[in-house]
Amino acid sequence: MAAVMKIDINNLLSAESLAEIDKWVAKYPADQKQSACMAALRIVQDANGGYLTETLMDAVADYLDMPRISVYEVATFYTMYELKPVGKHKICICTNISCLLCGSDEVVAHFKERLGIGLGETTEDGRITLKEVECLGACVGAPMLQIGDTYYEDLTPEKIDEILDQLD
Repeated sequence: MAAVMKIDINNLLSAESLAEIDKWVAKYPADQKQSACMAALRIVQDANGGYLTETLMDAVADYLDMPRISVYEVATFYTMYELKPVGKHKICICTNISCLLCGSDEVVAHFKERLGIGLGETTEDGRITLKEVECLGACVGAPMLQIGDTYYEDLTPEKIDEILDQLD
């Protein structure tokens, strides 16, 4: 079996990104630094314009001394990680049971009509990506969505239009 070539993450990421990863690594015992995998993937994704490449995931695995397949499993399991480019604004629409019962299907329909794209698609100008996600933990405000670090709750077509009109 051929040896796997290690990737030097120092050549891929800024000193600031590496320092942020190291802060997460420091939170765990030295022999458990793989526990920082989710944080490291988020940091790397943010530094790469919102998505992960195989090379970046390999570098995270090497940096955290863990099998590459384990990093791929994390990156493909959680909906917060993207494996292909996304729009400047990634709109994560919750379609889980509470949001569905409160009208998330109408929310999705309004976005499709307004933007001309479906779930998992990006507008032609690269501005907006629509993504269906599982529970975002704000069931009391269903239906809801997330853009960046901001949650929008109790959505109506009018609220959606206001949100879209405010995006740069």
